[in-house]
Amino acid sequence: MNVRIDKSWNEQLASQWEMPYFESLANFVRQRYAQTTVYPPAGKIFAAFDACPFDKVKVVILGQDPYHGPGQANGLCFSVNEGVELPPSLVNIFKEISSDLGKAMPSDGNLERWAKQGVLLLNATLTVDAHQAGSHQGKGWEEFTDAAVRRLAEQREGLVFMLWGSYAIRKGSFIDRSRHLVLTAPHPSPLSAYRGFFGCRHFSQANQWLVSHGQQAIDW
Repeated sequence: MNVRIDKSWNEQLASQWEMPYFESLANFVRQRYAQTTVYPPAGKIFAAFDACPFDKVKVVILGQDPYHGPGQANGLCFSVNEGVELPPSLVNIFKEISSDLGKAMPSDGNLERWAKQGVLLLNATLTVDAHQAGSHQGKGWEEFTDAAVRRLAEQREGLVFMLWGSYAIRKGSFIDRSRHLVLTAPHPSPLSAYRGFFGCRHFSQANQWLVSHGQQAIDW
């Protein structure tokens, strides 16, 4: 199967393309795009991988679903394009960065600036029907994104994984904590941010880890 994805990721994930689950997933996704409105735009499905090649990854942030409102999802978890109102979870992420690092709130929510510095912004499910959260869960995306996370955990050293909420924490349960920094906290959504996401200081911890391992800190 010919999948348009960054070359380095294509090499790492080539075994997935011919697996029965991926063929079934691809058929499902094609059908949904043909029948209804699906987010993100088809050309942005693999945007997280295209924006952050395998050998450039320093930090991994795991989301669950793309945003399902018009014009929101751009293929990077938690991210929205310039000019789009900031979703509540992203507002809370920026609040924590401001508290943790003393940075001013940014004027837009496009996190491509993070991706270019080595932050893989990966949703567990890469597509969703408009206005129907979770509508593409259980179709195979989770197996695919698990494979991507596993390749990073096994082939790379000294990465930072930020796992927010029980779903992301479970998804990263196999990551070797002796080789990577795994940071866990409640999800930044308004429903749970006050249970421990605020004050988690993940962004300063990530930068301290990167610098101590000879890497450049992320400009959050």
